[in-house]
Amino acid sequence: MMTNPVEPANSEHHGIEHLILDDHRWAERIAILLWAIAGLSFVAMAVPATRDVLDSFDTWFYELTYPIKWGPLTAVSHALAFLGSAWFVWPLRLVVSVILYGKKRWLALAAWIIPILLSEPLIGTLKAAYDRPRPPESLVEVASGAFPSGHAVAGAVVAISLVIVLVPAGATRRNLEMVAADFAILMAGSRVYLGAHWLTDVFGGVALGAACAIGGAAIAQRWFRYRGLGDRSPTEVT
Repeated sequence: MMTNPVEPANSEHHGIEHLILDDHRWAERIAILLWAIAGLSFVAMAVPATRDVLDSFDTWFYELTYPIKWGPLTAVSHALAFLGSAWFVWPLRLVVSVILYGKKRWLALAAWIIPILLSEPLIGTLKAAYDRPRPPESLVEVASGAFPSGHAVAGAVVAISLVIVLVPAGATRRNLEMVAADFAILMAGSRVYLGAHWLTDVFGGVALGAACAIGGAAIAQRWFRYRGLGDRSPTEVT
C-alpha cells in the first residue's frame, strides 16, 4: 500500500487529524487486486478439479515441512498463535477503539472498525461453507474448518489496520507497512509450521485480511470525504 508523504493542510478540520490515505484511489486498486487474489483462491477451492490439485500440493508441502521442527521456532510459533487468538485480538481491538474514540479520531475509528466488520463474518461463513479438513497432525488444538485460516485473516487485518490508523502517511508509515506485511506473512507461516493449516489456507487468509484492511480504510475515507468531514490531500485535488 503506497502512500504519499505530503500531509493535507488544515488537518484539524472537523476533528480529523489527517487523511489516513493520501491516495485512496491507489489503495482501492490494491484492495481490488487483493480481493481478486482471495476470490481466485476461493473459487479454486470450490471447483473439484482445482481443489484436488491444491489438496495434492498442500499434502506434499505438509509432508515435506511438518517433520522439520526447531525449539526456538516452535516457541515463536506458539507465541504467534496466541497473538492471533481471540483472547488477544479482541481485547486489542477494544483498546484501540476506545483510544480512537477518546481522541475523537472518527475517520481512523471507522477505518479500524470496517475491516473487522468485513472480515469476521467471512471467516466463520467460509470455514463452514468449505468445511475443509485440517492437517492430520498439529502442535496446537484446532477447531472448525481449515480454509481460510482465521489467524491469517485476523493477523493481516490487525497488523495493517494498526499502521493505517496510528501512523500518519509518510516514510515512517511506508516502512511500518512492510513490517505489518512481514508480520502477517510470519503469522501465516507459523500456522503451517504448527500443522494447524495447509499452505493454501493461509494464502487465502492473508489475501482476504489485507483486502479487508486496505479496502476498509479506503471505504471509510471515501465516505468521510463524501460527507464533507475531511480535507482533501493536495495530491488528490482534481
